[in-house]
Amino acid sequence: MARPSSRSALYRLIEAGQLAHKALLLPLVEKGLEPGDDAILFVLGRAGTTEADLARELGLTTGMLATRLERLASRDFITRQAVGPELEPGIALTERGLRIRNALADHWAQLEEALMGELKTKQRKKFSEVLGRFVDLLRL
Repeated sequence: MARPSSRSALYRLIEAGQLAHKALLLPLVEKGLEPGDDAILFVLGRAGTTEADLARELGLTTGMLATRLERLASRDFITRQAVGPELEPGIALTERGLRIRNALADHWAQLEEALMGELKTKQRKKFSEVLGRFVDLLRL
């Protein structure tokens, strides 16, 4: 069996993943957010939703989500308001929350461009498919 090498693709993938994770956390910490808060902001950036639907989409219990929502509401990132065609009680981003969400999305896009910028469209798609299959294999 070959000894793992720092030049191997897997080693570089792990290294890149760790550094990308740190880079994505930096703007969260700078804005006083916690890991996972960005997922809430991104979901709410598409449209307001009910607390139950948000919890379901994020894979959290409503209890786990409630603490985060209270903290985000106290920082004026989200507000409680009627949502959807039936005007159910729900949650939406405030203007401040939308600005923060957009800044986080821009940062994400910059990192994505740094990773994929040199690849052509077909190469980007193929690379994403290969990574997807690798992730699926590891989940088994």
